[in-house]
Amino acid sequence: MPFHHELGGVEDTLSDLALLDLLTGPMPPPVKGRYRRRDEDLDPLMLAAAAASPHITRNHYAHDFFPGVEDPRKESSYDWTNWKPEDPTERQERRPRLKYESRQAPRSQRLKKLGLEGQEGKENGTKAREVTDPLRRAENLPPAAQRDAHVSPQAAPPTSSTSTTSLPTQVTAPLEVKCMARTRVPTPHGPVFLHLYHNNHDNKEHLAIVVDPAQFQEDSPSLAPPIRSRSLDAVWSEDETEMERITRGAYVGRLSATSQKSSSPVDPQTNITTDAIPSPLVRIHSECFTGETIGSMRCDCGEQLDEAIRQISQPISIPSSSISTPPTTIPGRGAVIYLRQEGRGIGLLSKIRAYNLQDLGHDTVTANIMLGHKADERGYEIAGAILRDLGLGTKTGEGIRLLTNNPDKVQALEKEGIRIVERVMMLPRSWQCRQSDQLVVKNSKEVGATMIGGGAVYGEDLDKYLRTKVLRMGHMLPLLSEEDLL
Repeated sequence: MPFHHELGGVEDTLSDLALLDLLTGPMPPPVKGRYRRRDEDLDPLMLAAAAASPHITRNHYAHDFFPGVEDPRKESSYDWTNWKPEDPTERQERRPRLKYESRQAPRSQRLKKLGLEGQEGKENGTKAREVTDPLRRAENLPPAAQRDAHVSPQAAPPTSSTSTTSLPTQVTAPLEVKCMARTRVPTPHGPVFLHLYHNNHDNKEHLAIVVDPAQFQEDSPSLAPPIRSRSLDAVWSEDETEMERITRGAYVGRLSATSQKSSSPVDPQTNITTDAIPSPLVRIHSECFTGETIGSMRCDCGEQLDEAIRQISQPISIPSSSISTPPTTIPGRGAVIYLRQEGRGIGLLSKIRAYNLQDLGHDTVTANIMLGHKADERGYEIAGAILRDLGLGTKTGEGIRLLTNNPDKVQALEKEGIRIVERVMMLPRSWQCRQSDQLVVKNSKEVGATMIGGGAVYGEDLDKYLRTKVLRMGHMLPLLSEEDLL
């Protein structure tokens, strides 16, 4: 429809504006169930296309001339009398559109960089899995150097024979641990303090179960120093409030609605005891989902965890210094360092596969080796750091009595500078019952800290597992005779 290009009367101008308003006004609501087209609203630019410059486009009209023309919700968007041209001198230059450039090189270049040019397989440096070899290490696991970064170089698992590339040597920062939180947990054996630790060598949350009920007796003097975390009691920031310290567990005594007292930084020179007080009992325990959570009788891990807490919680008798003075009894004290090292460090997935190999007739050591692992891939650097943070086993602090049958564990902790004054043997409960001519009560409901509770693990699988640990792994445990095992 033509426009009046020449100046006419007022009536001609008003009629043109009325016609333009009619053609560009809001459309009636769309019919239900039908989508509106994006160009359904008649663009005024199309009406003036014949008279306008061919260089003017929809983008120029909507964005440069009158931005509200395509927004029916904007007030007076169709009132052309409100339009004012933009001063070209005040127009800001538009920022150029950024160009996206991919940093992903072609696959052929990536394979060439990895030295795998011309080979079939994945870009992670491993060839296609051979169907004829079902016992190879699971390739969906992270590299051992990343999965077990806390494991010492001596305990690092061997590289799979199928790997064609080696990980670059990385400089590992000195190990640091920090207790992030502490809280009271009531257990069947008494209250404990659960400590959660972070470290800079792996992303696992290791734990310390501290048994020291004397800490609840805030006002009464204690013959033994409290077992407390240096990193937790330290001041983390200048603006940290007392409630923030209490919330993360840096408190003394027992928390209640009327008792809320934050702790002070611990002096590392205070944990020095006399020879009259026995050293605290300590157990280094590795996580075992099957034994602790579902009561597996393939191992005695669940039983050992409960037995360790039970023994540490037993009252300690201190002999008197003279005949006239009666012996003194203090609450049991010690700690269980709970490391997230499932399956002796090989992980739960490989552990489950190893169980199937054991059912085929292999023992636990052979099963691990068949899966490409070592018999034991655990490390104890983090355990040593946690003990030092608790003031246990240090040169200026208390020595420890270690609950273990594993000589490698004793050597590893001594290598970390932990002072061990005594090794305490852990005899399986089922073997204790057999040696004392007691019957093992099946399905025992005795209270305890794990699925096994206060009962005993028993069975042919357990006996085979324990004998393998003694005969092939050197655990210091007296074996029962064949008659006793029947």
